Amino acid sequence: MTSDLFADLESGRVRAVLPDPSAADGWRVDSAVKEAILDRFRDRRERTWSPAETFAFVDRESLAPSTHLPDGVRVVPGGTSIRGGTYLGSGVVVMPPSYVNVGAWIGPGTMVDSHVLVGSCARVGAGVHLSAGVVIGGVLEPPGARPVIVEDDAFVGAGCILLEGVLVKRGAVLAAGVTLTATTRLYDLGEERVLTGTMDAPLVVPAGSVVIPGTRPLAGAFAAEHGLAATTAIIVKRRDAGTNARTALEGALR
Repeated sequence: MTSDLFADLESGRVRAVLPDPSAADGWRVDSAVKEAILDRFRDRRERTWSPAETFAFVDRESLAPSTHLPDGVRVVPGGTSIRGGTYLGSGVVVMPPSYVNVGAWIGPGTMVDSHVLVGSCARVGAGVHLSAGVVIGGVLEPPGARPVIVEDDAFVGAGCILLEGVLVKRGAVLAAGVTLTATTRLYDLGEERVLTGTMDAPLVVPAGSVVIPGTRPLAGAFAAEHGLAATTAIIVKRRDAGTNARTALEGALR
């Protein structure tokens, strides 16, 4: 790592998560980068920033907020906070209030809508739409753990929650309210299979999948007696022209 870790992260020269064609799912975590970010938290000094008389906040001195946005990035005022050490590609739009944590990488042309959380070291690709209320989980510890990854051109509907290193492949569409964790069961209706993952190898949502929230009945007499069911997710089809039309975002909004 160079001495100016945040500058390297913000420029994209350094990334916590990298494409890796040799990896089973196409990605690898650079644990050295995450360890370098963790080193910043060992500095217990605090500092108060007061950009205006009516607004001030306190954070770790070594984790200052990002104040220099790249050309072409638009952050609409109204309560958004982007921590230092975050990469924002050209054409990114962030609507208020949203929070982007240290080490996150957001690709060019992505829309981050209101009340979105992008966690530490999470990786969001280019041309992605994160709708209102989306939670993209990140992770710093342990350094080798994978944060959530959303590949290019995906659409993540309002209120979706992605946690524990879930990987959403290119062009997938998640309907509003889908919750995915490392071990969520994902039922593929078209191919009649059940996809899941582990904490060490989290769930992968196939490219171009259209995913909706669903339920599955729980086993056992007590569950049957009371009609109990667990939430799950269902791939209902692959992305098509109709899906593209429904998820298109007016260019003017970007």
